[in-house]
Amino acid sequence: MRKRNQISLYILLWLGGISLFSCNDDFLNTKPLDQVSSADVWVDGSLAEAFVTEIYNGLGNGGFDEQMLASLSDEAMFTHTGRSINTINEGILNASNTGWVSNTYAWDAMYGRIRSCNLAIENLAAATFDDDVLNERLVGEAQFLRAYFYQQLLRYYGGIPLIEKSYGLNEDYTIARNSYEECVNFIVSECDAAASKLEGKSLAKGRATKWAALALKARVLLYAASDLHDIPTASANSSLISSYSNPEILGYTSGDRQQRWQRAKDAAKVLLDANQFGYKIGLTEAVSPDEGRKNYISMAMAGGSPSPDADPAGESEIIFGRYNTPNKNENMRRQGLYNGPNGYHNWAGNTPIGQMVDDYEMMDGSTFDWDNSQHAANPYENRDPRFYASILYDGAPWKPRDLISGSVDPANEIQTGEYEGSSGNIPGLDTRKSSIEDWNGSWTGYYCRKFVDPDDGLIDNKDNQFIPWPFFRYTEMMFNYAEACIELGQEEEARTYLNQIRFRAGMPAITASGEELVRIFRNEKRVEMMFEEQRYHDARRWMIADETLGRKVQYINIIGTLKPGANPPTPYKKDTSLYTYKYTASEVNNQEDRLWLDKMYFRPIARDEINRNDKLIQNPGYDE
Repeated sequence: MRKRNQISLYILLWLGGISLFSCNDDFLNTKPLDQVSSADVWVDGSLAEAFVTEIYNGLGNGGFDEQMLASLSDEAMFTHTGRSINTINEGILNASNTGWVSNTYAWDAMYGRIRSCNLAIENLAAATFDDDVLNERLVGEAQFLRAYFYQQLLRYYGGIPLIEKSYGLNEDYTIARNSYEECVNFIVSECDAAASKLEGKSLAKGRATKWAALALKARVLLYAASDLHDIPTASANSSLISSYSNPEILGYTSGDRQQRWQRAKDAAKVLLDANQFGYKIGLTEAVSPDEGRKNYISMAMAGGSPSPDADPAGESEIIFGRYNTPNKNENMRRQGLYNGPNGYHNWAGNTPIGQMVDDYEMMDGSTFDWDNSQHAANPYENRDPRFYASILYDGAPWKPRDLISGSVDPANEIQTGEYEGSSGNIPGLDTRKSSIEDWNGSWTGYYCRKFVDPDDGLIDNKDNQFIPWPFFRYTEMMFNYAEACIELGQEEEARTYLNQIRFRAGMPAITASGEELVRIFRNEKRVEMMFEEQRYHDARRWMIADETLGRKVQYINIIGTLKPGANPPTPYKKDTSLYTYKYTASEVNNQEDRLWLDKMYFRPIARDEINRNDKLIQNPGYDE
């Protein structure tokens, strides 16, 4: 009875409280202290800027995710199973099982960000805050971001629905895909508009600029001129594309392709002539190999490392980058942990495959060849200086191991082989039989050095690094210009720019022409732009994916045998006076059985998206 009386009292007090407050309803109009209404955003310049700033989160970490696009190409293999990367590389992806998809190009994620851009553009047109310069700048940024997100969708999926307004409740959300040409035209017009609005504006690093917009335009026009998006060419190379009933979604069905190459060339030249970017360009002869190595490290670090090997001026390469601060983007700062050797207690995530390593030329510009006995006996000697700045290989010098793994390797060298000891073979510290960690080792026998801060005092396993991600860098514009020149028959002009890239790296000039020039150009871009999310798209738009992405993964097997009378060093270190090393290139069969199918030129649109929008047409090869 007492408990029932207590409950009744509580109810009466509660009702009394309502009566007490009912005489004054001002409290009902109190604004939440932790929220801002949409109406308030567009009357305050700072709040409007904060809204646009948040849209940049759609860029994610750039390419600095644990799972990188490099592992969906013939650059790398992802070490860890169960992440759905093999779903794509083995060709078993479909509309119901799309495999791993990064939010930097996922259909739903991109359209969510495009909606935010549309909201910003619409509301800024009627905004009442008193700063026209800020308003124009924010519209320019939103237009650039909308163009960038559409570009992401376009290069993964082909033509997509172009939406220029924010939808409200109870509207018809179904919309058909636009043609590839319509998408290109829209993105280019957005880039031009954004560039105009951002002209002369002062912006913080990492925000969109006029030059970022023009770089995006240059890339989109280059892709538009490529084989995959010229339907007559694509159809001649793929029966799947030739039989597709909606080819206009995939590329140009008619028109002057040479004119498209000219537009791509002109767009890239605007960036080249701007005198705003570029690191050590304009050289007329090759620098020394050591300087070439440091030049490449400097560009990869882009001002984010205190290492003496990294010139802060390397940041001048970046046209548009994803920067990070001590308080933000935690995952951007973990590339050493994600990709570094397990013998340093790292995760060895995206490891370069043998084919990537083999494509680095010899110092004299000749091709590396396992059938050459001298190359096979010493595969890591006299290679392109960029090799030493990009790849961690057996015997490569690296950071002090004792800072994280104890005094087991005074030489501080990468160990990815097996070496004869006094009582049998000793597995290297960076192998999958490592005495330090035996589960996070590379399957390929290599690790990625590029984008990992070389500062000896930085421990990748626990310390942060501050390397920006290069969405667009000046050298990409040089490659774009050179490629367009080759396609237009202007080979001397193309060689001029290619040789500037090579001279900076310490490599000799090229003199090739015709098909050999095309081959060298493609290999040069492969090496220079390694792990920068270029190869995935290049192999597709050049329609060479069946020869490149479809290859079985190659790894390196290394055995060190003691020479007669030699005693093994304790602890082990590489020593050619004591050991004879045998290098054998083989195929990895226990992780991925890679297969190329022409449906993989484009990603499938997820079944859920098609169920929500019955006007969507599926990409070729994915109808189930």
